[in-house]
Amino acid sequence: MRILVCVKQVPDTTEIKIDPVTNTLIRAGVPSILNPFDAYALEVAARIKDVTPDTTITLLSMGPEQAKAVLTEGLAVGGDFAYLCSDRKFGGSDTLATSYILASAIKQIEAEEGKFDLIMGGKQAIDGDTGQTCVEIASHLGIPQITYANEATVDGDEVVVKRESDQGYDMVSAKMPAVVTVNKTAFEPRYPTLRSKMAARKKEIKVLTFDDIKEIDVTRCGLKGSPTKVKKTFTPVRNKTCIKLEEEDVAAAGKKVVNMLVDAKVL
Repeated sequence: MRILVCVKQVPDTTEIKIDPVTNTLIRAGVPSILNPFDAYALEVAARIKDVTPDTTITLLSMGPEQAKAVLTEGLAVGGDFAYLCSDRKFGGSDTLATSYILASAIKQIEAEEGKFDLIMGGKQAIDGDTGQTCVEIASHLGIPQITYANEATVDGDEVVVKRESDQGYDMVSAKMPAVVTVNKTAFEPRYPTLRSKMAARKKEIKVLTFDDIKEIDVTRCGLKGSPTKVKKTFTPVRNKTCIKLEEEDVAAAGKKVVNMLVDAKVL
């Protein structure tokens, strides 16, 4: 069985600040980490590998040379092979262009090494929070997708997913090949050992440039292939002024809130 896990290097959002003048992210001194939801996806894939003989996990990312760090991290906790899509022509890609590039890379890898049974990734990246890339990969490849997985197992030629829903959980299955996006799970991602870290550093990370990917359209990559543009970012102004209501019951408090909103001409 062959599993591919899409991973992304993201800035640690706990350290991010916004420049109040330019309204842009201050990246200087901000550490980069493996997207946490992708780490959960890799753990789910590793758990399938633990119980399914002859399973391999291939990691795929897109970014500059420094993104190799998260691939090496993934190789230390279950990954067997790793690819990095890296080219100046990929720069500035939004989720649509990124998913197209990754899907094209997947097709290239499959043509050389064989089809993947499962393609997995986190439900979203913590820097953009769009939750679009992996589901768009499924669309580009024309295969089924299951989102918000908390657990996943393989039963014959199907993947069976415990999926989070508004009412609790649903059990959903799909014929493979399929794409599965993973939510935060009840179990934490495994930690690498000293031995696995040393072994990961010796593994090759293959870099795929634009020229390495056959039948890829340059007009669908980078800024040219990105229909969405970020026009402005800003830090919301926080006002500490508040009013605390201490009524006897909820109904009385609700009526008071409505009256206050009417007086303020909000309603």
